[in-house]
Amino acid sequence: MSAALIKRRSPPAGTSSALSHLHPVLARVYAARGIDDPQKVGRHLRELLPDAQLKGMEAAVSRLVRALEQQQRILIVGDFDCDGATSTALAVLALRMMGVEQVSYLVPNRFEYGYGLSPEIVQVAMQAAQPPQLIITVDNGISSVEGVQRARDLGVDVLITDHHLPGDQLPDACAIVNPNQRGCEFMAKSTCGVGVIFYVMIALRRALIAQGYFQQLGIEAPNLACLLDLVALGTVADVVALEHNNRTLVHQGLLRIRAGQARPGILALLEVAGRQREQLMAADLGFAIAPRLNAAGRLEDMSIGIECLLSDDPEQALALAQQLNDLNVERRSIERQMQQDALKLLDHLPLEVDSMPWGVCLYEPGWHQGVIGILASRIKERLHRPVIAFAPGDADELKGSARSIAGFHVRDGLDAIAARHPGLLRKFGGHAMAAGLSLARQDLPAFRQAFDEEVRQRLQEDDLQRVIVTDGALEEMDFTLELAALLQDAGPWGHQFPEPLFDGEFRVLQQRIVGYRHLKLVVMPVGGQLALDAIVFNVDTEQWPDTSVQQVRLVYRLSPNQFRGQVTLQLMVEAIIPSS
Repeated sequence: MSAALIKRRSPPAGTSSALSHLHPVLARVYAARGIDDPQKVGRHLRELLPDAQLKGMEAAVSRLVRALEQQQRILIVGDFDCDGATSTALAVLALRMMGVEQVSYLVPNRFEYGYGLSPEIVQVAMQAAQPPQLIITVDNGISSVEGVQRARDLGVDVLITDHHLPGDQLPDACAIVNPNQRGCEFMAKSTCGVGVIFYVMIALRRALIAQGYFQQLGIEAPNLACLLDLVALGTVADVVALEHNNRTLVHQGLLRIRAGQARPGILALLEVAGRQREQLMAADLGFAIAPRLNAAGRLEDMSIGIECLLSDDPEQALALAQQLNDLNVERRSIERQMQQDALKLLDHLPLEVDSMPWGVCLYEPGWHQGVIGILASRIKERLHRPVIAFAPGDADELKGSARSIAGFHVRDGLDAIAARHPGLLRKFGGHAMAAGLSLARQDLPAFRQAFDEEVRQRLQEDDLQRVIVTDGALEEMDFTLELAALLQDAGPWGHQFPEPLFDGEFRVLQQRIVGYRHLKLVVMPVGGQLALDAIVFNVDTEQWPDTSVQQVRLVYRLSPNQFRGQVTLQLMVEAIIPSS
């Protein structure tokens, strides 16, 4: 793993008076993240941005109102990741709650059709016994120019809801709602797919209330806030920036899950993951629930995950959650083998910064197409440079999944490569930090060189140094369960609103390996008298334990540790550096 440089955040000089009543450590943490008032953290639904700011919303709602009034057949076309699954489930549930009798969904199998609303998927949809009269895309569609045109040729309207970056040409849809389309004034550009469709459903509900739709049906206007558990899960899983709007959505969703007011499928996934809903944190959604849902889309069919989220029967939801858990176990096994293959490939790369590729492309013929995204992420963490992992696709095609680092917008990088080398890329799309692409197998050497050149043009050598940013040191009196709980509850924490990390020098009193690869420590702050438990996950067992190491610099989080009915303070160590 690349060596890490530890830097401390520099809060603004002076603490805002609005933070003065808080614990000094929490005030410092908030200030370092640009929060000068606790109300800006994101707590209440009334703080959400208005849906009217979303370009295309009026046209989208108008088309949906007509579909509901005429009881048209609606098909939701989703994506095969967690954001896509939660988006699909939310759309289906919300429309059913609003009286739609004929709403179904279709998620392209990644191995047969690839991503998005392709002409082939439109054809599959139209072969149904009762083909749709309106197609709604969720978490995809902004690049589906040909698919939307095929639907129009067949007389079917397409409403696109998406959050991915648009290309030069937009699909000819009846409406497009995407905060990242040009001319959209919605400030929360990091809203993910499930957030976008949630906003569309909220706007639709309000329009239906205004025209007396629910009264005519003799039903209550649904409270769509009951679907915020899905919004929270999809938002955290898609690793979008937790700016104010997203923090509000996630916080409200977490409150509902902790109170047991969540979809049976989410509660079942928590059960099979061994998580307690009452203590659920945003990180649990990303590390415990999302991987189990994603396993279905990676290895088989995301329909298993969507059915788990849609189910109203706790027993059925639990059975589906167990299937997802089994798939996740299989996924981990495949991933471990692929990581071993990748590490062997890395052994052949030059280790010197000047000669090692800045943009790394890895390929093995036996790699699983559904797991290359995770593999790219793992290798990116190890090397701290942009990585693309490839697996075989159809015929002579390779499918690639890219993961990037700060400073290199990988989707823009691919766009530049496509412009400079016409025909090299067959398809691509994505975000700043993650993207997908396809190319001809024989073009991999040319692409590998083009990708490395593009990364070198956009990054500086210092960008390849992994940096861990902390909130500084803690005083001995701050090592308390009360502060640990306070910091956990002060979130939700996530991408671009990071959970508090601290660093400091500690004497090592005890060290041993537990659970095969985890380093269990007892440490004491240098100059202090308080012995503290600490744990470092997945250490190099050839390096640790090391009894010659008497003092270390730790980067850590404060965490309550429950064991045998007792709760004690534990340091969750992100980095351990022996002191010279």
